[in-house]
Amino acid sequence: MAFGFAAFGMWGLLPLYWRLLEDLGAFEILSHRIVWSLPTVLIILAVVRSWAWIPQLLRQPKRLAMVALSASLISVNWGLFIWAIANDRVLESSLGYFINPLLSIAAGVLLLGERLRRLQWVAVGIGMTSVLVMSLAYGQVPWIALTLSLSFAAYGLVKKQTALDGVQGFSADTAFQFLPAIGYLVYLTARGDSSFTADGPGQALLLVASGVATALPLIFFGAAAVRLPLSTVGLMQYIAPTMMFLLGLTVFQEEMPPERWAGFLLIWAALCVLTVDALRTARRTRRTVAAHTPAPAETSTPVPR
Repeated sequence: MAFGFAAFGMWGLLPLYWRLLEDLGAFEILSHRIVWSLPTVLIILAVVRSWAWIPQLLRQPKRLAMVALSASLISVNWGLFIWAIANDRVLESSLGYFINPLLSIAAGVLLLGERLRRLQWVAVGIGMTSVLVMSLAYGQVPWIALTLSLSFAAYGLVKKQTALDGVQGFSADTAFQFLPAIGYLVYLTARGDSSFTADGPGQALLLVASGVATALPLIFFGAAAVRLPLSTVGLMQYIAPTMMFLLGLTVFQEEMPPERWAGFLLIWAALCVLTVDALRTARRTRRTVAAHTPAPAETSTPVPR
């Protein structure tokens, strides 16, 4: 539980971190985030001595292609999230991560042929109504929220195909992202537009530490995922967007007109339905397993003579 709260809590506080770098362009921050993630993850791999999976991955072109796709999807997600924070769109970003579980369910139905239970259909329907309400109220589709949720849902779907654990998957993604990111930073430096040392060592240190800020919650998440039931992890995923929502409302003081409240309330209602369904299913599964588990054979205690 401590690992889970640490992971989702750090993700929920990331808007505060990226706001410290709001004077930089989103692409520059993203590039530094990727570049400094690579040495971070190499140190982690050295500590845990996990190298054997790399040659195996290099001999599988299809898996490499899936890793390249997952790296591209998470780059889009990270870049847009950083841009949204710098442009006072924290609330819409939090909405995207609230929508994400519903989109993951929809992807399972459309792409993996999964069947939904009745309450899951209800939750997806309420979520679609929420997006429709906000689109009509604002006169435009909430594209930031939808792009964040779509890119992350697709990222999760692709990750299932790569079959790499948390540290391995993060390492592979970062390796694919590294060359474009370092190339962009070299281009900025050659043009005289690099901000790495322009505003003193404090800003440079923040950019370097972005690698740790990226890797650490992923490591904590991986540690929680292998120790906790899936239903518990599913419930904990709402911590991060809730914290983002509260930051947008209180710290960044973004506007929250009635139509936006209506959209959020509908999304929260959908997530409540989804949570109830998940808890009921988990309870039913435990009962079924318990009913089919044979009782331990009784052993007689020898009577001392």
